[in-house]
Amino acid sequence: MANAAKPDLRPADPRFSSGPCAKRPGWTLSALSDAPLGRSHRAKLGKSKLAQAIEDTREILQVPADYRIGIVPASDTGAVEMAMWSLLGARPVDMVAWESFGSGWVTDAVKQLKLENARVLEAGYGEIVDFADVNFDHDVVFTWNGTTSGVRVPNGDAIPADRQGLTICDATSAAFAQDLPYDKLDVVTFSWQKVMGGEAAHGMLILSPRAVERLLTYKPAWPLPKIFRLTSGGKLIEGIFKGETINTPSMLCVEDYLDALNWGKRIGGLEALKARADANLAVIERFVDENSWIGFLAKDPATRSNTSVCLQFTDPALVNLPREAQDAFAKGVATLLEKEGVALDIGSYRDAPPGLRIWCGATVETAAVEALMPWISYAYQAQKAALAQAA
Repeated sequence: MANAAKPDLRPADPRFSSGPCAKRPGWTLSALSDAPLGRSHRAKLGKSKLAQAIEDTREILQVPADYRIGIVPASDTGAVEMAMWSLLGARPVDMVAWESFGSGWVTDAVKQLKLENARVLEAGYGEIVDFADVNFDHDVVFTWNGTTSGVRVPNGDAIPADRQGLTICDATSAAFAQDLPYDKLDVVTFSWQKVMGGEAAHGMLILSPRAVERLLTYKPAWPLPKIFRLTSGGKLIEGIFKGETINTPSMLCVEDYLDALNWGKRIGGLEALKARADANLAVIERFVDENSWIGFLAKDPATRSNTSVCLQFTDPALVNLPREAQDAFAKGVATLLEKEGVALDIGSYRDAPPGLRIWCGATVETAAVEALMPWISYAYQAQKAALAQAA
């Protein structure tokens, strides 16, 4: 084990970060050459590019024509909090969480908005809340794909069509890689930096007609900062959903998102993007099946993410170690892989169980995932040898 040979083949691109994620295959800075830099985003050219980003998003994600799509500040976080601050409070709310970001939305509802009728349903890392326990006559806030846990909602079957409440879905690691049933979702949010490999700081907010109706008929008890306001004088600010952003966007980032969307269309749209992520997950599934010392954090294949794939070391000799030692082992594996230049930023999220997190979204090439697997074996064996030597 101490003399384990290094694999011959290295991933062509070692970027497996879960956000910001790898750029699309073949991306270069020249893709941004048409960005209208030094121009107002309110000029005709700027507005046309922002509007194009919205329409291309609608086309690829197959968003219904009567749903509104807006570009909003502060990435996915800004989009989720805009929805929560603007819509919650009219009905009781079920806050559903099974990983760190979902837990953050729970904190917003309970400690910041201080909603009196907030019910919290939580599951541990690697698991998912039983949606049969969720009351959809309440508003419901949940994450479709847990970026830090590698667990996703398998489908929208548990969400009733005749629900009375709104469903607010953080879909940032799901959009462009998984099916999102819009008839079951009233608010969908995501950021450009995930599956499409865009740049950070801009969020997308998708609203159903039911969500718009809530905006027009309900006024929250708390003040709303300017960047959260979706209505004015009792009317929807329609410009937000035509590319007239609330604050100044980066036109460089907009150009980059347009480039990613164009790539998505060229390769075959949503079905092709999903297929790429599925193929990447399949590589890791085969690897896990062949190695008893590693496993998925998400035990149920039906709820296993095809984007943020989270792994843990299942070797009994490691599982029985103190948590600090497990953390150190997993960090050692990730550090070695980064030092070798074969995988960057694949350590598990700081609040998650110790292990690895490999981004498998559509911009990642399957050949790179295949090349990475032997390196994970090598790094694991090297760390095991170091552990034995230290003992």
